[in-house]
Amino acid sequence: MTERPGRLAAHRRDWEDLAEVDLYWSILSDPAKRHGAWNEEDYLRSGVVEIDRHLARAAQLGHDTVWEDALDFGCGAGRLTLALARRFERAVGVDVAAAMIAAAQRLGGGVENCRFVLNDEPHLRVFADASFDLVFTTIVLQHLPGRRTIESYLREFVRIVRPGGLIIFQLPCSIPVRHRLQPRGRAYRLLRHLGMPPSVLYRTLGLQPIRMQFIPAERVVSLLSDYGARVLAVDQTPVSGIVSAVYYAERR
Repeated sequence: MTERPGRLAAHRRDWEDLAEVDLYWSILSDPAKRHGAWNEEDYLRSGVVEIDRHLARAAQLGHDTVWEDALDFGCGAGRLTLALARRFERAVGVDVAAAMIAAAQRLGGGVENCRFVLNDEPHLRVFADASFDLVFTTIVLQHLPGRRTIESYLREFVRIVRPGGLIIFQLPCSIPVRHRLQPRGRAYRLLRHLGMPPSVLYRTLGLQPIRMQFIPAERVVSLLSDYGARVLAVDQTPVSGIVSAVYYAERR
C-alpha cells in the first residue's frame, strides 16, 4: 500500500513551490545558501564530488565495473544526474515536480547521454524491469510523505535494477523525538492550503514544507532482503542527534 493520493499531490505541490522560491537550496539545504546564495558552478561541482565518493565506496565493496545505465531518483535540478552522466554511458533523472525537471533540462542542455523524466506516481512503472546498473538517491526518500511510500519505492528500486546491479540510497534510521513534530512544515502546509503564496510563506514568514521521515535500519535491511536484494553495507552517520544511513545493496 502507498499513501493516500491527496498526500502525494500535496507532496508534489511542496516541491513545485520550493523550485519557485529557492531552487538550489531546496535540493542541497546548506543554511548558508538560502535565498539564492548557491553559485551554480559550486552546486554542480558538489554533485561530482558526491557521486565520486559513493562510487569509490562501491568499488571497495566489489562494484568496480563498467557502468552503462544509471537512475537518479528524485533528481531535482539534475545535480547528481549530470554527475552520473560523467561516469555512465546513460543517466536518467526522475522527479515528481515539473518545475524541477524543467530546471534540470536547462542545466543539462547539451549533455547527450542524460535525460530527465517527470513521474508523479507512487511507483516507477515508467521504467521496465532490470533497466539500470545503478539506482541512486540521496536526501530524497526522507522527504516523502510517509513510510509506506518509501517502502514502495524501495521495492521498485530492486525491480528496476539489473541482477548484480547496485542500489545506493540514503535514509535516516533514527530521528530524536524533538525533531519529529516539525511544526514549521505543518504550519507551511496549513497556510498554503488556505491559499497563502509560497513566496510569502518562505521569504516573509520563514516557513518551508520540507518534512523528515526515518525507518530503522533493521527494517530497511529486512525489506531489501524480502524484495530480492543483498545488503553489502550500511554506513551510518550521526548529525545533531539524527542518524543517517547510506545503504549499498545488490540485486540477487
